Amino acid sequence: MIAVIAEKPSVAKDIAHVLGATQFKDGYKEGNGYMVTWAFGHLAVLAPPEMYGNTKIPIIPGVFKLVSRREKTVNGYQPDKAALKQLKVIKSVFEKCESIIVATDAAREGEAIFRNIYRLLECDKPFSRLWISSLTDKAITDGFARLKPGIDYDSLAFAAEARAQADWLVGMNCSRALSIITGDNNQSLGRVQTPTLAMVCARYEENRNFKPEHYWIFKTCIQKDGVTFHLTAKEKMYDKAQANEFFGKLTKDANIRITKVEQKETIQAPPLLYDLSVLQQDANKRHGFSAEQTLNIAQKLYEEKYTSYPRTGSRYISEDVFAEIPQLVKSLEQHPQFGNHAKTIVLASAASAAFPCVNDAKITDHHALIITGNNPDKLGKDEQTIYDMIAGRMLEAFSPKCVKEVLVIQAENDSRIQFETRGSKIKDAGWRGVFNHAEEKPKDEAETEQQLPALTEGEQFYPTSSNMVGKQTMPKPLYTEATLLVAMERAGKNVADEQQQETTGIGTPATRAAIIETLLKRSYMERDKKNLIPTERGLQLYHAVKNLQIADASLTVEWEGKLAQIEKEPAYREVFMEEIKEYTKKVVDEISSVELPGNNRKLPCPQCKSGAVAIFGKVAKCNNATCNLTLFKSICGKNLTDSQIEELIKNGKTGLIKGFKSKKGVVFDAILRFDEAFKVVFEFAVNSKREKK
Repeated sequence: MIAVIAEKPSVAKDIAHVLGATQFKDGYKEGNGYMVTWAFGHLAVLAPPEMYGNTKIPIIPGVFKLVSRREKTVNGYQPDKAALKQLKVIKSVFEKCESIIVATDAAREGEAIFRNIYRLLECDKPFSRLWISSLTDKAITDGFARLKPGIDYDSLAFAAEARAQADWLVGMNCSRALSIITGDNNQSLGRVQTPTLAMVCARYEENRNFKPEHYWIFKTCIQKDGVTFHLTAKEKMYDKAQANEFFGKLTKDANIRITKVEQKETIQAPPLLYDLSVLQQDANKRHGFSAEQTLNIAQKLYEEKYTSYPRTGSRYISEDVFAEIPQLVKSLEQHPQFGNHAKTIVLASAASAAFPCVNDAKITDHHALIITGNNPDKLGKDEQTIYDMIAGRMLEAFSPKCVKEVLVIQAENDSRIQFETRGSKIKDAGWRGVFNHAEEKPKDEAETEQQLPALTEGEQFYPTSSNMVGKQTMPKPLYTEATLLVAMERAGKNVADEQQQETTGIGTPATRAAIIETLLKRSYMERDKKNLIPTERGLQLYHAVKNLQIADASLTVEWEGKLAQIEKEPAYREVFMEEIKEYTKKVVDEISSVELPGNNRKLPCPQCKSGAVAIFGKVAKCNNATCNLTLFKSICGKNLTDSQIEELIKNGKTGLIKGFKSKKGVVFDAILRFDEAFKVVFEFAVNSKREKK
């Protein structure tokens, strides 16, 4: 018997169907010599710090342990019962088989999911690798016909292991260090998460602190053949008095003469195909989808066999995939939105070299996102939107070029004030005819482009009106998810190594959405319509760590490059891990000595008399290691203000505080005070029969 392990049940079902494994068992399907089982994502994970005995940071295990996946319960993190059950099934399947075929997602994380299970179960059966980019029956059949030896993917597994261990070392140790100095156990730092937050906070503060500069531009309107259009003076004025003087001069001079008419044809090549990152950017910009939402929909379309593997970082396809494109284009001829355009595309005799997106040398683990040719039936609204984006982009990529006619007009008046304007029209829409989206242009350029009549050099006109328009310089806009994804992707452009610029950024296409969601869930930033805004908590963290290595995007870019290097040179893993261990020690020391904004408000400790109490976001605590005075700012559903905490520390009691709520939901008012052991208790009015601790 041959065992096959997929990443999730739905994929296992498709594979079992193709292999003829139709007999359902508990946790797997069997038949035709195969046992097809599945994981539920990461069933085996790195062990928590407590399992290494020493809990003093930095915790740097000599050998990393694996355990079954944990879930959060009221009693802390406990083994996930569903994971334990499926691991038992997989162990049984592996014990009964002669060999294993790995059918988890064909990428770094998919490889890690299998290898961790394989190690945790202490399996030693030989295994081979299924590597496919779609889940159609044909793709699965072809994939099983060309299985690769498992050893061919050892370097990918080493890179996945190094990435997981590096994230564990940096994230866990730095988060604990921050929690210790803040007294807040919900703090989180990470090698990708923190530089990303730093980017959002830096842009937010740059935007809010921006001081606009006022300036003036000058327009004059003329008319010909019933068409009114404007000419804009080339000169801007940044001084109001000079602007008024210039405008007076402009309006005094009557005649405007056309000095140059330049007509040219411009060609706009079709765009490349989508990778995940660009799909997420466009989906956010055009439809308001979050990066995570787009990824989840694209993953579902892949599992439903409508599109290719979504977690790709490539915008190219290979020659052999190009051979399938004519049939894929033909499958869209009945599409209600752009079926007519699909009928105009003729690829039967086209050479692949005519299309920039066909390039074997630029394929990474997977080719770009394309459709499979299976026509979707009854998709939900959001699924249809993402499917149409992928299908439409494929049509754009294999459509003719867009041809535009551009007219540039220059003119001057009697005082030799120079003017210019431009106009354009589409001569052949080409690929732009798929969606007919308006062309995106810089704001100033969009304002100056207009429809123009036929003009010749030497023509003179009398202006119908002139205007002095006040403007001001604008700050860089706040990040949206679309622009943040671009910034994360392009972070590598700041590094010197050009090869590294091509392959790295902050995170990977598959992980960037999760990083953004983590920052949102941990309340470091929030959505304001389409914008991403740091919270007060996020800004406090940013100011605390912005000058530390943990917030340095260039280091994160460098690490991504080294992980890619491990995939080519497995021996480099040891060098990388030693660097990460040394980095972890240094950054923990840096964080431990940080002065957070809350640390500046220190009050003499009423309990030990020698320490100082610092007030943080959710807690106030004494900085004396031998003193256990800790005051939580949330008591019985009431969030105390810093002033109330100060009053309690200074006077031993507060004034009357309103709005506490008992476990039974009863709202009450009370004074807070210290008892003899410096525990906080309630003090009620004389006629109250209640006293709670």
